[in-house]
Amino acid sequence: MIARYTRPEMGRIWSDENKYRQWLEVELAASEALAELGEVPREAAALLRAHAGFRVERILEIEREVRHDVIAFTTAVAETMAAAGHAEASRWLHYGLTSNDVVDTAQALQVKQASTLLLESLDRLTESLKSRAMEHRHTIQVGRTHGVHAEPITFGLKLALWYDEARRNQQRLQAAAEEMRVGKISGAVGTFAHIGPEAEERICEKLGLRPAPVSSQVLSRDRHANYLSVLALIAALCEKIALEVRHCQRTEVRELEEPFAAGQKGSSAMPHKRNPVTAEQICGLARVVRSNVQAAYENISLWHERDISHSSVERVILPDSTILVDYLLAKTEWLVSGMLVNAERMKRNLESTRGLIFSGQLLLDLAAAGMLREQAYRVVQAHAMKAWHEDGDFRAAIEADPEIARYLSRDQIAEAFSLERQLRNVDKIFERVFQ
Repeated sequence: MIARYTRPEMGRIWSDENKYRQWLEVELAASEALAELGEVPREAAALLRAHAGFRVERILEIEREVRHDVIAFTTAVAETMAAAGHAEASRWLHYGLTSNDVVDTAQALQVKQASTLLLESLDRLTESLKSRAMEHRHTIQVGRTHGVHAEPITFGLKLALWYDEARRNQQRLQAAAEEMRVGKISGAVGTFAHIGPEAEERICEKLGLRPAPVSSQVLSRDRHANYLSVLALIAALCEKIALEVRHCQRTEVRELEEPFAAGQKGSSAMPHKRNPVTAEQICGLARVVRSNVQAAYENISLWHERDISHSSVERVILPDSTILVDYLLAKTEWLVSGMLVNAERMKRNLESTRGLIFSGQLLLDLAAAGMLREQAYRVVQAHAMKAWHEDGDFRAAIEADPEIARYLSRDQIAEAFSLERQLRNVDKIFERVFQ
């Protein structure tokens, strides 16, 4: 992923330095576990732990010649052992392992590290959503369906909805990260031909991983596809929030606005512009995360016990997706915590249709008062359409209609247009969401 969208801590996880560091940790854990089982000299395992190292530049230099990254890595590590005067101990490096024992298991360690950061970022977003929901629990806003005014809501309810989805994403990510927390040290075709299952169990335990119950030369990629799917769901939530801000920042709406810093400029040509550029960026980058899910699903089917068609793909989609979701969560939390809420504009927009949004309640009240529902619908719709086309006062027309007056008193009509009545269950919804 390009530096523009890479936050440093997540970027370091996917650096070559950290990748090879995790490879080395797998190799050292393997040597130590095998030493405990009597298959590797204890002294050799201790020397490897004390002196094994690498230089990224040297690994890449060797790889250009041998065209095999793991061989380049083990060769470079062996060189450091020789330089330390312990070349003999390097005989026990990578003992009984195949390349993908190291690569898949180390990748699980990187995903574990990345997941920790993502969960922390998701926690921060969730808390910001909760805080803003409480702040705007009773901030009146018009609800929109198909982009058209529908019935009253509060802005806090919208935030509560996002919070509830964020909580589900927390649970999904925890479960997907746990499913990815597995290693495999089962050999070239998964049969433990050279070291046994008990060694794999010890190695994984040392690394904080669980051994996969069964594997081929690789871990089954359904785990990875599921993990990428969860990341896509998190990105979709970020987009959902950002898209709402974009809609509500339109000049004719102006109910929400993303933060606009002192000295920020919105347009090279129009000095008045305050554009929702971060919200648009969130929506755009979420598309990239979603597109990576397709590639993850394509990786599930491999030839026989393994081919490497998945490997090149994962060098892109795992770093890019985790880096982007980390970035998206940070940007969305910034957007939520700092967005400007124009409560007065929300109220003015709600009142702009002069009562039209209460047509549903009026319909119910007329039916309850004895008017046939079809008749009530016809009467209410006729007034609504006239008010819509002529920009008229819907409530005033209802109050002046003698047919309606036969069923509803002025006080009952006023009750049909009551915001408090429409929103009387907001606190109950909050109790359910934030219990």
